[in-house]
Amino acid sequence: MNIGIPRECRTDEHRVGLTPAGVALLTGAGHKCSVEKDAGRGAGFADQDYERAGGRIVYSPEEVYGRSELVLKVEGPTAQEIDQMQDAAAVAGFLHLAVAPREHIEKMRSKKITAIAYELVQDDDGSLPVLIPLSQLAGRMTPHVAANLLQNNHGGKGILLGGVPGVAPAEVVIIGAGTYGLAAALEFLSAGASLYVLDRDLARLRYLDQVTIHGARPVTMVSHSFNIQKVVRFADVLVGAVLQPGERAPIVVTQALVKTMKPRSIILDVSIDQGGCVETSRPTTHRDPTFLAENVIHYCVPNMTSVVARTATHAFNNAAWPLIWKIAHAGIGGAIEESHPLRRGTMLHLGRVTNPFVAAAHGIKEGMV
Repeated sequence: MNIGIPRECRTDEHRVGLTPAGVALLTGAGHKCSVEKDAGRGAGFADQDYERAGGRIVYSPEEVYGRSELVLKVEGPTAQEIDQMQDAAAVAGFLHLAVAPREHIEKMRSKKITAIAYELVQDDDGSLPVLIPLSQLAGRMTPHVAANLLQNNHGGKGILLGGVPGVAPAEVVIIGAGTYGLAAALEFLSAGASLYVLDRDLARLRYLDQVTIHGARPVTMVSHSFNIQKVVRFADVLVGAVLQPGERAPIVVTQALVKTMKPRSIILDVSIDQGGCVETSRPTTHRDPTFLAENVIHYCVPNMTSVVARTATHAFNNAAWPLIWKIAHAGIGGAIEESHPLRRGTMLHLGRVTNPFVAAAHGIKEGMV
């Protein structure tokens, strides 16, 4: 199979779709890998690393897309990248098609593209194996981001996340106790923050209630609207981590609630890659990560882990590798037929919308299966 690894073109995206080790395994099995020049530079992989692994370095996105039956990306493709793909090619990455522009969906349909969304590859137990490592990574990053934003030089209130003897720590609220929320909660507790975690899943809350770090444990609450209203008012840091796989994230914190927050408090909306769960959120970048709305600092970077690109690339490649290997050896159609997790992550197949959430988000009925 001809496999392409393009250089990501979105702002501050430093991750890459496949490591040199993955290229070596594929080329060793007889597959051909075209790697765009400098595709891995942000993650610390030189072109020479890919060449030693058996990959061929190409010098334009047109060439890498034009050669490839399977394109391995991180971010969803732009309209221009879709135009450059072969007809009936496949693309895999963190695509978030439910919140992608309708134009992108229509272009993929017209070119009979197969689109595999890593974030929706789902095992039989309901877990999301490729999304999990990046969710864990983002969760571990979050307290560091929050601590910086609380500082005066970043516009914050000048609060130390963990406080000092005689001075209370920051009040941190996490809405959503999934993989990300759990990882963030453990890090916030380790940093000494006063922590509240809300979720509608009692099993997750029971688990968190047993967690003790440095003698402290989180306060757990069911994420009823009245509980959210209560905690938002006193939060120094509010983390929105609500995920409904495949769908746009629901708004759980309205603009009216944001207005009740303390001045210069912090919102980190990590659901922003699925549209955001805070009404006042809008996507930002690592170059310009925050904005002020209702006198509250908002951090809404969709590709949060891209600034730890080497760790992130290794992490999601480890999880995605069995799927990549299966596609390369069984072909796109054969792999989807054989693998239930891969089938669940397939948003379009040969241009037909195969995911009900993508179809509903874009008002598409024709061709859906």
